[in-house]
Amino acid sequence: MEDIRYQTAMPVNHVSEKNSDQKSKHSKRGFASMDPEQQRAISREGGKAAHQQGVAHKFTSEEARAAGKKGGEAVSRNREHMAAIGRKGGTNRGKKKSSVESDNQQ
Repeated sequence: MEDIRYQTAMPVNHVSEKNSDQKSKHSKRGFASMDPEQQRAISREGGKAAHQQGVAHKFTSEEARAAGKKGGEAVSRNREHMAAIGRKGGTNRGKKKSSVESDNQQ
């Protein structure tokens, strides 16, 4: 694979040289301004390097389960949030039930 660190960068036009309809509020520099494919390539190289150095972490199913449980416990402590979820679920169930009943009546 081609080493992307040594690719030549495209020249950046100054804002004063652009047409008024082409002016951008954002810089054309940095990771976030790259196209998604190039971002993935850079990230992939970082992941490979971390695994080679032995500093990367891969979740086991037990660790993932424990993390999910911890997050669920944190969310469920907020009673107002849980009540809102329950109301929304009940409302959606009522809508679904009424649509099924109307289909059966036809």
